[in-house]
Amino acid sequence: MKPSLSKCPVCDGELVVTRLRCMNCDTAIEGRFANSVFPGLTPEQLDFVETFIRCEGKITRMEDEMSLSYPTIRNRLHEVIRAMGYEPGKDDTPDVSEETRRSVLEDLDSGKISADDAMRLLQGEEE
Repeated sequence: MKPSLSKCPVCDGELVVTRLRCMNCDTAIEGRFANSVFPGLTPEQLDFVETFIRCEGKITRMEDEMSLSYPTIRNRLHEVIRAMGYEPGKDDTPDVSEETRRSVLEDLDSGKISADDAMRLLQGEEE
């Protein structure tokens, strides 16, 4: 399936989506629909994304511009991520205990393990 166009290839005018069709049951809905690069996001979420991009992803700038706290902005960002079908933090490395971290760094310092082994262990991978 090709992405939808937003500009007319002939005159460069704005294109409007006027028909939606379900690929499963063939139901069709006609009307005038917003042509969005982020379908499924609410107008508030789209506004948040626009602000996020304008602020270059810098939450401190967003705090000033939106007069919101850091935790509120993080929560809204997580809502947008979920609305797009992803789970926030899913790709983060697992937490490694301070004891494990210290042990790995001591082993690295004493030459018992290589830097690659230390990185792997600190990312939560087993030896």
